[in-house]
This record gives sequence, C-alpha cells and structure tokens, in this order.
Amino acid sequence: MITIQRYTPQMRADWDDLVAGARNGTILHLRNFMDYHSDRFADHSLVAMRDGELLAVLPANQDGDTFWSHQGLTYGGWIMPSKHIDPSVMLDVMQLTVDYLRAQGFKRMVYKPVPHIYHRYPAEDDLYALWRCGGHLLECGISATIDLTNRLPLDRGCRSASNAAIRGGVEVARSQDWEGYWQVLSQVLAERHHTRPVHTIDEIKLLVDRFPSRIKLFTATVQGELVAGVVMFEVGPVAHAQYIAASTRGRELKAMTRLFDWLIDHYAEREFRYFDFGISTEQHGTVLNRGLVQQKCRLGGRGILYPVYELIL
Repeated sequence: MITIQRYTPQMRADWDDLVAGARNGTILHLRNFMDYHSDRFADHSLVAMRDGELLAVLPANQDGDTFWSHQGLTYGGWIMPSKHIDPSVMLDVMQLTVDYLRAQGFKRMVYKPVPHIYHRYPAEDDLYALWRCGGHLLECGISATIDLTNRLPLDRGCRSASNAAIRGGVEVARSQDWEGYWQVLSQVLAERHHTRPVHTIDEIKLLVDRFPSRIKLFTATVQGELVAGVVMFEVGPVAHAQYIAASTRGRELKAMTRLFDWLIDHYAEREFRYFDFGISTEQHGTVLNRGLVQQKCRLGGRGILYPVYELIL
C-alpha cells in the first residue's frame, strides 16, 4: 500500500540515499542543498512510502494555497529510484499526491520536472501521471545544450574569437577567487541588466563548502586581471553553466568565447554527456533573448526544454 507523507528531518538520511541513486536526482535535491535557503521558503516536501519503505521523494514548498515543486530549485518533481517505480506505480503516486494536497487545503500545484538531460536513466513516468491527473503546461523555458558525445563544432566566428583571445593573452583556469568574481559578476549584472546575483557571496560560498567537488568556478584572466568567469554545477551527466559574466575588457578580448571553448573540451574529456548553457528566456518563457540564445548556439548548443506544469486542485 502506498501512502503520501510530509517530509520530516528524521527522514534526511533516507531521503539523500534515495536521491543519490535515483534515475533523475541531482545535488539540487539533496537536503544539504535544499535547506541552505530554508529561511526563504516554507518547506512542504513529500515522500511516498510503500510497506514502510521510502519509494520516492518530492522537493516542495508551500506559498499560500499553492504547492510548489520547488520555488527555490531550477527543477524538481518526483525523484524516482531505478527500481520499484514504473508508470503504473507513478500514476498511483500522483493521484495520491492530488488527494493529499486537496485534503491539506491547497488549490493549485506548480510542478517543475527534471529535464531529461539530467536523467541517469529514462524518468518521465511523472509527466504521464501528471497529465492523467489534469496537469497542463504553464510555462516553458528553453536552454541551449551540447551533446558532448556528438558535438557540433564552434562556428567560424567563435573559433576566430577564441584564437584572438589566446593571442590577446587570455588565460583560462579553475579559480578559488569567489569574492573577486562576485564583484565582477555583480557589477556586470547591475550595469547591463539592473539586477544582482540570486545567491549572495556568502550563500554561494556555503554551497561550495558543502559541494566542493560539484560546484566550481572557472575564470579568464589577462595579466592577472579577472575579466570573465562562469560557475559550473556538475549535476549527474550534465555540466551546467551558471552566473556567466565578462567585464568590459573581457568582452573586448573575447574572453568568454575562449573560456567556453576551453570548458567544452574540458568536460568532454571528463566524459560528461551534456554541457548545458542554461535558459535564454525571460518573463516565464514568453520572451526569447534571441541574441543570447544565438551566442550559445554558435558554440554548438541546441534547444532543450525546461517546462513548468500546473494542476488546479
């Protein structure tokens, strides 16, 4: 018999064990990652139990009468092990989830499944079950992703820019200068986009301390000056680029193109399956940043969806 229960801290070890071996789990779903911003979100994560054993986990929070999976994560949804769950079981889990949420007084569920590139093994059972329960597409972001096992070459302009950056003295390496890069990043975001990083420097350093082998900073420098950088999240089979920025000098020297050229080779050699540049959409997917997505596609990326679903309860 399957039951749906609310997560409690006593379940932490079992939760993390399931995520570590799941078909679609990543470091984003480990409690050490989720709980760093527990002050911002009212956690309402769920677990599916069968005969007293953990069957699946759902990272989630509540906001009024809306149940989110999860506002503080890029993607979530039901995290499923390799064994014991097939589409028929997930259909039962999803229907029981709907019953639980209605009983708790929720009026709406927003569901952000794990995009398929992050799956260690096919894991879209939940999407079928969600549709069967009345879920529909709410919004859709699109990322640019490289299949590192079958790479497209950089276009001629990017290759030329990377070579020019090398001639200009641009050097690329992994860095521990998080404070220095956060200053560059914050300045670029303020000047060009009138915004700031989602994570503060203290928050990103906390995450790095918790996941030093999975969250890494790579920078481009010229004569010791930091001119560009990117934070890489190594999540399952995917090397995901985040917090991408270049200073004025870095843009003039084509440092970012050189940095990505180097990183793509770096992760291909380490046998990652995908290199993901992140979404290029704004306003819940209704606006496509054409210039940004074209830059990513010139480096070899092609479209991958980051969908968000809604189920009215």
